[in-house]
Amino acid sequence: MEIPEVSPREVNRLGAAAGGAFLTVEVLAYVVLGVMLALAVLVGVGGAAVSLWGAIEARGEAEALVVAVDRLLFVLMVVEVLHTVRVSFRSGKLVCEPFLIVGLIASIRRVLVITLETSQAHQPGKWNPDAQALLNSTMLELAVLGGLILVMVVSIYILRRSDREGEGV
Repeated sequence: MEIPEVSPREVNRLGAAAGGAFLTVEVLAYVVLGVMLALAVLVGVGGAAVSLWGAIEARGEAEALVVAVDRLLFVLMVVEVLHTVRVSFRSGKLVCEPFLIVGLIASIRRVLVITLETSQAHQPGKWNPDAQALLNSTMLELAVLGGLILVMVVSIYILRRSDREGEGV
């Protein structure tokens, strides 16, 4: 079976049609993703507002406040992802700084949750081997998260500094 010869003009026309179709699918995916993230933000803000109101009614109880802050930080993460989608849609490039910011927010959020869980598990005046093991693993996780937060902050700083140097500022 012989393969027919295809002219370069036909190949270019086929490539342009395929490129246009893929661009349309990409734009549609960005639009659908943006709408879904926007809905998630609206639902998250509503849930965070309810949590914050519950914390106010509980007279600033630590657990209720941490839950409210946790939900607000989650909404902030989703907004950052939405921002990344918007920037990627406009520029056609994937920018890494918003992902670092999302990771930073997620790490801080985890630190808050860990400290709340540890403070609730600690009972003053009682020594418990299980509590000691929990404390040791918690301290290790907090140390790793602290290192991760430091790395992400330094990375964001380096990215911003290299952007400024690239612009000639």
